[in-house]
Amino acid sequence: MNQVKLIGNVGNNVNIREFEKSKLASFSIATNETFENKNSESVTNTQWHNIVAWGNLAEKCEELIEKGKLVSIEGKLQTRNYINKENKKVYITEILAFNVSPVEVKKSEKVFFL
Repeated sequence: MNQVKLIGNVGNNVNIREFEKSKLASFSIATNETFENKNSESVTNTQWHNIVAWGNLAEKCEELIEKGKLVSIEGKLQTRNYINKENKKVYITEILAFNVSPVEVKKSEKVFFL
C-alpha cells in the first residue's frame, strides 16, 4: 500500500499551472521531528516534502493554502524523472495529494503529535 499522511507548515505559496483540461497545484511543506540526543539536548530535524494536486483539489489548494499555514496532507508517494538542460537524468520524489486540509490551531493551543 502506498499511502502518506503528513501534517506540516506550507513553505511557499501555491504554484498553479493551467492545462487544457485541468489545473496542477504544487507547493512544499515542512515537517518537524524533535528528539533528545545522547547529551540530553533537544534537536529538531526538519524535512521538506514536495506536494502536487490535480483538478478540483488544485483549485481548493489555490484558494486555501498559503505560506506558513499548517496543513494536513493525504496522498501517495510518486517518483518521476526528466532530462535537465545539462542532459542529465533528474529524479523527483513528491506526494500526489488526494486530500489537503488546513489545520486550525488557536494561538493559546500547542499542537503535539505522537
